[in-house]
Amino acid sequence: MKAKASWTRTWLVLGVGLVCLAFALNVSAQVKTETTTTAHHPAIETSVERGEVVYVNGNDLVVKMEDGTLRHITNVPESARVTVDGQEIGIHDVKVGMKLEKTVTTTTTPKTITTVKTVTGKVWHITPPTSVILTLEDGTNQQFKIPKDQKFNVGGQMVDAWGLKKGMKVSATKIVEEPVTEVSQQKQLAGEMPPPPPPPPAEQPILVAEVTPPAAPTAPAELPKTGSVLPLLALLGFLSVASSFGLKAIRRVV
Repeated sequence: MKAKASWTRTWLVLGVGLVCLAFALNVSAQVKTETTTTAHHPAIETSVERGEVVYVNGNDLVVKMEDGTLRHITNVPESARVTVDGQEIGIHDVKVGMKLEKTVTTTTTPKTITTVKTVTGKVWHITPPTSVILTLEDGTNQQFKIPKDQKFNVGGQMVDAWGLKKGMKVSATKIVEEPVTEVSQQKQLAGEMPPPPPPPPAEQPILVAEVTPPAAPTAPAELPKTGSVLPLLALLGFLSVASSFGLKAIRRVV
């Protein structure tokens, strides 16, 4: 008996669950929902950051920015790429002294999501202005909360909750517009390799000065002999004789 009662409860629970599931699926089928998204004119903003690599070790990077601040970037992913001279390189190819330029393009697109829900049925019970129970096309009843200022179409006329009466065939449409903003970013990293080190100075030729020793003094050349000393001796003898005659003449006078 206990086993039979247990099986009875089990089938009852399953039956209730299946009925609820069918009701939920049926209700969702009776309320039609349409959603549309309208995109408006986007706003595009571009920012550029420049810096120079001052330290790189493994996946750690330190960049000196244009304003002089240091930016420490840790655990740079292996998938990160920088475009240098038209080629993409990874973190392990980055060198100290490399110039980096990151361009970030931010696109902000305002959008409007419009949700339209439509339901049609007969009024079974009305509790104005908060709720209404409608008998749907499949014969099931469903309660709906009435939004503020909601209007119902009754035979081509729009009435509020106070104008509904039992047995009226009505259709109601609920339109909800929700503004959203979609932001997307596109990043581009470019680099410039540091200039190559200057070549070592070329070997300068050693200039050897040749010292020319001073020339040895040369003896003056001898004057050519133009005559003998005999005329000089004769002149001296003549002057001696003349002086002796002069002295004798002076003595006589005295």
